[in-house]
Amino acid sequence: QVHVVESGGGSVQPGGSLRLSCVASGIIYSIDAMGWYRQAPGKQRELVAATTNRGSTNYADSVKGRFTISRDNAKNTVYLQMNSLKPEDTAVYYCNALITPYGEVWASNYWGQGTQVTVSS
Repeated sequence: QVHVVESGGGSVQPGGSLRLSCVASGIIYSIDAMGWYRQAPGKQRELVAATTNRGSTNYADSVKGRFTISRDNAKNTVYLQMNSLKPEDTAVYYCNALITPYGEVWASNYWGQGTQVTVSS
């Protein structure tokens, strides 16, 4: 069974930093892409940052220059370094991974359980 788990959320002052981690576990053949989404109360879930196995990255305009996504392929882990946090960054952050389990033909989309990020004074 393949699953992903996020960690690193918490409460922080405006201007502070957090580093989120997402670990994919199980018998995995390949991870095609990993990324982060967030959902604030009353809003729809939105893409924050993503990276593919080809090395490309993309970010929401609202976080460019402040957030950085990175991967450690040996550990099946993706990170989201969040700097200069703003109150509007407050949301539940979800890890998403496109994974082909070992022995399977197709990739499947896996979601983490979410981790709360709260930015307030």
